[in-house]
Amino acid sequence: MTDARPPLRIAALYRFARFDDCAAIQRALLDACRAQGVKGTLLLAPEGINGTIAGSDAAIEAVLAQIRALPGCAGLEVKESRAAAPPFLRLKVKVKREIVTMGRPDVDPQVAVGTYVAPQDWDALIARPETILIDTRNDYEVAIGSFAGAIDPQTRSFSDFPAWLDANRDRLQAPGAQVAMFCTGGIRCEKATALLKAEGIDSVYHLKGGILAYLEAIPPARSRWQGECFVFDERVTVTHALQPGRHALCRACRMPVSPADQASPHYVAGVSCPACHAARSDDQRRGYAERHRQTQLAAARGELHVGAVRR
Repeated sequence: MTDARPPLRIAALYRFARFDDCAAIQRALLDACRAQGVKGTLLLAPEGINGTIAGSDAAIEAVLAQIRALPGCAGLEVKESRAAAPPFLRLKVKVKREIVTMGRPDVDPQVAVGTYVAPQDWDALIARPETILIDTRNDYEVAIGSFAGAIDPQTRSFSDFPAWLDANRDRLQAPGAQVAMFCTGGIRCEKATALLKAEGIDSVYHLKGGILAYLEAIPPARSRWQGECFVFDERVTVTHALQPGRHALCRACRMPVSPADQASPHYVAGVSCPACHAARSDDQRRGYAERHRQTQLAAARGELHVGAVRR
């Protein structure tokens, strides 16, 4: 029997762990990914590893085995999906200060985090009247889709979240309140729950595996999710069962473009969208158009155009 699944395996992963020599880990993972033909992005920091990679099944297995051999990573959990076309065209393994930037080095998810809630139990928790549901993602991600009734902190980056917490502390510490938080894959809400715990807010929960795990596990007929979920690869957005969504990506401003905005005269594939059209000059748009043309020509030859902007 032939395997009808799309040939490429996408692995989204993160793990909070203590790394003493990130540079050595970076070199080893670069070598492993290159040897296996794996593409995508991995971020390393003294607090752990975060990223998404794609390749053949055997290639992903080999790289994941190497990551699980790192200190504190034996229990690494991975969220997987399939793709017919490469979701990444380049490989990046970077060393950063944090694997998800909050700007609070005193917050350590390895010390204390909120209570994990499985996707199958999530709807019951967020339906309770005492639950305060918070979307910890950035504003443009929330605009594409979220859980019904979730609070949008309207952050432009995750480093804005501590300030939002300071401004809303009284509400979150109200008697009987339960705080439930979620994000794309689980890493941001895990760190956010660690922040709340460090600030003395104890009744804190977060969605295990994030939105991606929920969309994979919960069928649309009984789902509380509304819209699509932004992902940081060439799929742009996904829906239930992690099927590709309908958003495109503006190559000028890197923002997702809804189906309605794709019908706008200000949307030109590879050049502009309604969000950035007024902020770009004609010279810039001509440059984007030429880059897009060269990218398309390279793709037709099965090559990667060196000027292409990819994640």
